[in-house]
Amino acid sequence: MIWREKRVLLIILGLLLAANAVYFFTYRVSYQSRLDDREQELTQKEAELARAHAARVKAERTFQAYRQVERDVQRVFDEHWATQEERFTRLVAEVKRLTTASSMVPASVGFSAAVVTDPEANRRKKVAIGATEVGIAFGVEGTYEQVRRLINLLELSQQFVIIDQIGLSSREGQNLALTIHLKTLFREGKPLANQRL
Repeated sequence: MIWREKRVLLIILGLLLAANAVYFFTYRVSYQSRLDDREQELTQKEAELARAHAARVKAERTFQAYRQVERDVQRVFDEHWATQEERFTRLVAEVKRLTTASSMVPASVGFSAAVVTDPEANRRKKVAIGATEVGIAFGVEGTYEQVRRLINLLELSQQFVIIDQIGLSSREGQNLALTIHLKTLFREGKPLANQRL
């Protein structure tokens, strides 16, 4: 019967216990909800960090690829599309080497040069694009196999050479007469005067 005598006190204690239980479960659910939100936010931040890291790695690779392309373009610019002063002698030596390798040495080689213009830039006035086109023309005689070999060697040359025109006619026996016109481009150089060597 103690509970009848202390009923008010027990009711107050019961209410406090109920309030504490409600507070504890509310706090626990609220705390768990906040904890879940923080974990979800952490997961999102980690995903953003991974994406940023992947984007950085991709940007670095792109930058390295750009640098490699820049070096390759500079090498091509310097070695294969250089000025006349830098490359003309090597080009002539290459043509002579290839004709000798195919056993078709020309008696003479003619050169011509012209400034390259952009016809689309201005219909009335031609605008120079900073390049000179040099033509190399020569005639040789030899067999069909020698002609094929010379053309193949010219096409495989490390020099920047374009076969512009080919003239072929037959001679006595198995010999053919080949007239060939090559051309190449030089950047920002003074054109050579039309000449023959």
